Amino acid sequence: MAWHKRLETWAKLALTLLASVLFWRPGRRRSLGTPLPLPRKVLLVRPDNRVGEALLTTPLLRTLKALVHPPPEVHILVHTKVVRVLQGHPDADAVLGFDRRLLWLGPLAPGIRALRRAGYDTVVDCANWSAPSVTSALVARMVGPKAVVIGPGIWPVTLLQSVSVPARSDTRHEAVQRTHLLTPLTQGAVTQGLSFREPVLGASFRTYLEGFAGKGPRRAVINPGGRLGERRIPAEAFSAAARELISLGHVPIVTWGPGEEALAQAVLSGAPGAELAPATSIDELAALMRAAGLTVCNNTGPMHLSVAVGAPTLAFFLRMDMERWGHAVGPHRMVDLTPLVDGASGAGMEQRVAEEVRSFVAERSSLTG
Repeated sequence: MAWHKRLETWAKLALTLLASVLFWRPGRRRSLGTPLPLPRKVLLVRPDNRVGEALLTTPLLRTLKALVHPPPEVHILVHTKVVRVLQGHPDADAVLGFDRRLLWLGPLAPGIRALRRAGYDTVVDCANWSAPSVTSALVARMVGPKAVVIGPGIWPVTLLQSVSVPARSDTRHEAVQRTHLLTPLTQGAVTQGLSFREPVLGASFRTYLEGFAGKGPRRAVINPGGRLGERRIPAEAFSAAARELISLGHVPIVTWGPGEEALAQAVLSGAPGAELAPATSIDELAALMRAAGLTVCNNTGPMHLSVAVGAPTLAFFLRMDMERWGHAVGPHRMVDLTPLVDGASGAGMEQRVAEEVRSFVAERSSLTG
């Protein structure tokens, strides 16, 4: 670990210890298994700026609305960049952007003051167990001065919690582990599966999707982009996927995000017959994936979106924990290409990707007739 990272880690540790002393109140700490008051107003805290991270909190929204009786009012605090991802979700009563202004003022910071006035009786720090998330833990404690604060049982952030939940030992799947945080409120029951709102579309995009209906050729979405370039398989591999789809009677629709149009064009150049999607908002991309009914992509935010709208998803992983971040349950398939890239310098990747596409389409066809 670089020296500045070590320094940052020690500074966060010291901050957590100091905050645990300043925010200590007698009788606040509760043993796991102790009955908790029925929640009436819950705040979920996950101030991360990634689309996938926002979508991975949706099983918690559904769990609170479906398994707590009567259902509580549920608010979720997220990074301002991903408010658009969860806004309008049917299980979220409010989606709040995290106001970081003057956060060093603690409870006196503008964003924290507003949240403290909301009167949450339960706050859930939706971090994970891989490393302590000090900012998330501090925010959770500060916004709920009288609340039951639930979070992952990892030291030292446990010092800021009312109830610390140990990680499940039978799975590493992120969405399942994160929903497990709610088990003190649900007597162990949780719901599973990502979800998304009904997409909000303009007239022009609705007209575009109408062309997918009827007896025309089947479509499939190819999304070759991704936030981190080193975790994306190359454009040539997606061209191979597109060619295979074309041979199987599908028209590949290549989607792209900001700054990715050149990448999409590179895929198209290797797959005559594939089509370039129009620029899309997150709602339009969700609707396109659902209408096409099949998605091929990297491990990235659009992968989680495709899964959330129920589109059968074939996702390729590279140098990421597939068991933790993937969705290896039907109708989806996750494929780890790391051994092929790091062990064989990528030799045979295009063939492997085409084989996976052929197998995935055949599997879907056998299930749907």
